[in-house]
Amino acid sequence: MGVSERPPKISNLMDVIRECLDRHRYLDTRHATDRQLERSITRPEVIYVLRGGHHEKSKDRFDEQYAAWNYSVRGRTVDRKEIRIIVSFDESTGMLIITAIDLRKRG
Repeated sequence: MGVSERPPKISNLMDVIRECLDRHRYLDTRHATDRQLERSITRPEVIYVLRGGHHEKSKDRFDEQYAAWNYSVRGRTVDRKEIRIIVSFDESTGMLIITAIDLRKRG
């Protein structure tokens, strides 16, 4: 793949995320684990938002270092905490959870 070529974005992102969750084909990155601890976001909260949230397309970013798209999913937890989860995908793991952000505590 050339320097300026990017892979196409996943058009049915939420379906792909749910399939990865159902098949247990996902992994927290070290960064995600650290941020979840720092921001008091639990893994069940992350999974809940990934299952029921919405794709926040305007926040998607292409990561040149890994030549992969990072996708943003936003939603509320059971206790109404609004969080954003950033995920990416690779062939060996499936879905990588990159980070989790508590949107109430930003700014």
